[in-house]
Amino acid sequence: MSKKKCPVCETRTVSAEFKPFCSKRCADVDLSRWLKGSYAIPGRPSDQADEVPGAPDPSDA
Repeated sequence: MSKKKCPVCETRTVSAEFKPFCSKRCADVDLSRWLKGSYAIPGRPSDQADEVPGAPDPSDA
């Protein structure tokens, strides 16, 4: 059975108290990365996000 590694430091085994991280420090590092925008979920550009498929283009009016 393989021990799971911390997703931040990848060197220590995961602690049950801070799962999936090994320590509070690594959990805080991950939270900081989310808050700073280091992690991003890819998506469409914002100018295309408001378009509704099949709807008439308002600029054609």
